[in-house]
Amino acid sequence: MIIGLPKETKLDEYRVALLPVGAEELTRAGHRVLVQQGAGLGSGLTDDVYAENGAILCETAAEVWAQADLIIKVKEPLPAEWPLLRPGQIVFTYFHFAASSELTKAVVDSGITAVAYETLRGRKGDLPCLTPMSEVAGRMSIQQGAKYLERPQEGRGILLGGVPGVQPAHITILGGGVVGHNAARIAGGFQADVAILDINMERLRYLDDIMPPNVNTVFSDRHNIVEQLKRADLVIGAVLIEGARAPRLIRKDDLKLMKPGAVIIDVAIDQGGCVETSRPTTHSKPTYIEDGIVHYCVTNMPGAVGRTSTYALCNVTFPYALQIAQQGLSAACRRDPGIAHAVNVVNGKVTNRAVAETFQLPWEEFQP
Repeated sequence: MIIGLPKETKLDEYRVALLPVGAEELTRAGHRVLVQQGAGLGSGLTDDVYAENGAILCETAAEVWAQADLIIKVKEPLPAEWPLLRPGQIVFTYFHFAASSELTKAVVDSGITAVAYETLRGRKGDLPCLTPMSEVAGRMSIQQGAKYLERPQEGRGILLGGVPGVQPAHITILGGGVVGHNAARIAGGFQADVAILDINMERLRYLDDIMPPNVNTVFSDRHNIVEQLKRADLVIGAVLIEGARAPRLIRKDDLKLMKPGAVIIDVAIDQGGCVETSRPTTHSKPTYIEDGIVHYCVTNMPGAVGRTSTYALCNVTFPYALQIAQQGLSAACRRDPGIAHAVNVVNGKVTNRAVAETFQLPWEEFQP
């Protein structure tokens, strides 16, 4: 099989989807690996290192897309890449279809097979390809929140942990999954006053057992969310419904209840955002202010720490890419139903039920 690694085109995206060791393993297994020049530079991985490990360097993305049977990426194809998609080609990346009807239509029309990291299931029902980037984003959310609460960034001028005689910041975390868990751990370490909300009582019991005393668990309902917004200096949106659009937990009118200069970090923005006033931003222009509230809605948060994120991502995605290359997608899906669950679009058919329901499109079960 010919495996292609194009350079990421999303603004301020420094990750790369394949390490040199992955190129070595694939070539040793008899596959050809095409790498666009400069693909790994954002993560400190030079072209010569890929070449030394068996990869064939290509000058342009078009060369890679035109030849590869399997494309491995980090982020979804952008409009400039849509004309490069070929019928029958497998693209293995984060798609987050529910956030974009335009992307969904382009991929459906292209005839490719879209294998989405974010819906690939592990043997325990977990989401192994989503987990490492959720860990990074959760930890970064507190780091970024601390920065944008500073007055020069138009925040409230609050130090997360306070000082003796001065109260710490109150941080509200919506969602107790991987993002919320990691955010709470970091926020707790800052000695902030933290509340983490979820609708799953078993999850709340678990978090209550493992978190420090300054992290409290709260059942997530409309009344509790409103009460938390009144108190919050920093809100982290960390909700996820697998494959589907994130639920809107914070309404536009709710911003009037918040303290001027409070900060919202909407980590759920990849899936459309859990705040009505959220809209995608970039690392170059990460924030905007609406109704006096600072919004940070960067759609590729882990891309800012490309070195860490690349290694964390490739550690979990490469074994699946190798299985697909070695066995072919259908055989790999038959052997591992978790990979089959990652197949969102095949030959113009939407095979992920949540995506189909989001855009009211026909759904067809994938039969490997």
